Amino acid sequence: MDAFSSKDMALKAQKKILSSMATKSSVQMFIDDTTSEILDELYRVSKEYTGNKSEAQKVIKDLVKIAVKIGVLFRNNCFSKDELVVAQEFKKKLHQGAMTAISFYEVDFTFDKAVMEELLTSCRDLLLKLVKTHLTPKSHGRINHVFNHYSDPQLLTKLYDPNGSFRPHLTKICKGLNKLVEDGTI
Repeated sequence: MDAFSSKDMALKAQKKILSSMATKSSVQMFIDDTTSEILDELYRVSKEYTGNKSEAQKVIKDLVKIAVKIGVLFRNNCFSKDELVVAQEFKKKLHQGAMTAISFYEVDFTFDKAVMEELLTSCRDLLLKLVKTHLTPKSHGRINHVFNHYSDPQLLTKLYDPNGSFRPHLTKICKGLNKLVEDGTI
């Protein structure tokens, strides 16, 4: 029997189209204002840290592509029961990471880069496990790129320096995270 499936083909086309549309204006259709503001601040942090505008854009574009693709997979009920358990684990770990990030921000000199690095690495691993059979190796590379970038201990140390130049960005990021936590989004 032929393995052709119009549903699979439509899903692939949807992911491909959305992947190529990952621009700021098109992202507004899929990502709320608070998340968009957090992404803008993450972009600014990446740009300042790397000194490279195109690298910062690539990290955020990869992040958006992954978020949109996972959203498409969820909307199309592509995840098995076991994968939905992994998705719940990821959501819990993401929530824990947001709460930890906020706590480190609110209480000066409590930041522990090993804790943040471990939380981000755990999130990455859970996400890779979730999409293992659904996304291409190129998308897996995007996930690694994003999480490896933001779990960089030097970047985290600069971000959480109470007297550092990244502090205004961290303030806006944590304000946004706090809103997402309060709204139950993460």
